[in-house]
Amino acid sequence: MDKLILHHSGALHGAVRVSGAKNAALPIMAACLLTEEPVVLEGIPRVTDVVTMADILRRLGVRVDQDETRLLIDPNHYTGSSAPYELVSVMRASLCVLGPLLARHHRARVSLPGGCIIGPRPVDLHLKGLSSLGATIAIDHGDIIATTAGLYGTTVHLAGASGSSVLATANVMMAAVLAQGRTIIEHAACEPEVVDLANFLIAMGARVTGHGSAVIQIDGASELHGATHRIIPDRIEAGTLLIAAAALGGDVTIIGARADHLGALIETLREAGVGIEQEEGSLRVRSDRRLKAVDVTTLPFPGFPTDLQAPIMAMMAVSQGLGVVIEKIYPERFMHVPELRRMGAQISREGSSAIVRGVDRLSGAPVTASDLRAAASLVIAGLMAENTTELRGVEHLDRGYEHIEDKLASLGASIQREAS
Repeated sequence: MDKLILHHSGALHGAVRVSGAKNAALPIMAACLLTEEPVVLEGIPRVTDVVTMADILRRLGVRVDQDETRLLIDPNHYTGSSAPYELVSVMRASLCVLGPLLARHHRARVSLPGGCIIGPRPVDLHLKGLSSLGATIAIDHGDIIATTAGLYGTTVHLAGASGSSVLATANVMMAAVLAQGRTIIEHAACEPEVVDLANFLIAMGARVTGHGSAVIQIDGASELHGATHRIIPDRIEAGTLLIAAAALGGDVTIIGARADHLGALIETLREAGVGIEQEEGSLRVRSDRRLKAVDVTTLPFPGFPTDLQAPIMAMMAVSQGLGVVIEKIYPERFMHVPELRRMGAQISREGSSAIVRGVDRLSGAPVTASDLRAAASLVIAGLMAENTTELRGVEHLDRGYEHIEDKLASLGASIQREAS
């Protein structure tokens, strides 16, 4: 497995472009199963999660061709209806094929995703929503088996213990666009990735309104057609780059970053003392002093994203004062804390909260990433730390960040990838 070698870096300067959103691309790729006609997806990030989803589609008999930033997906005459465990187990978002398979072929067999390093992520809302539309659900030898004689529109409630579910909202939306009659999704997720999926479905001929709000209305269509669609910029990659620039200091322009997708983060960084300006099609971040401690509570959109909790904790580790991080989405999502402590961070955890007391400096150390966003946190910490940091578990980083070491290096960061 590769590793990253990180050295203490000075201030960052320059401009960098954000890739397409991985979390938008994956359900949109699954939604291509809803039509018989070719689909072109532009702005696709070159990350391993996209590769995995493409492999799942190919296993179902779909033709998938990819160049640098574009996918051609031709689902004509695909016959498969089963997504196997060896692929589903490495990427939870692959569960998104369940709704389209059920809507198009009235049957689906998709392996349960299994455990997750950041804590329990149950599939009950997916199954509840699809059952409401008329699916019969069974669990057999670790697989979800869903069948229906025909899906029918109804009112679906998707409220969960931690709020709305992005993937469950996506699955129900994709099933409902080919259901008979009208479907109302209450407590729908409002994330930009859900809006992007809805816009893609509309481009294919679906009748969807209310996306971006907690109530989505869908009037079923008899069929959908092909379309060309550009994926939105990745707000989590943009946020990670914003945090890195804030923590290391300097003057960085992040091309493609959207303020309307990052409001909670922008407000938090400004509270810490970071200057952020919205320019045409980009965000400019400037930081030239030690930052102040902030408090963060993760919430569904438009609240502070749980996917940026680990990166901002790295920034907080060297901020002035004491800050509290409360994780409302995944209460166990603190696997990065022991590794940050190895580098000298003063972080204590109490249940679903972490108390961060800023130190003057971090020290480089060998560390291992446990998951995608923990890896991003340790990259930021390694670039702030004295001496050298060796980061293993880079395969997690590659799941959701496209060549992030090259992007950071172009801004002046001291970061190299080595094969090990």
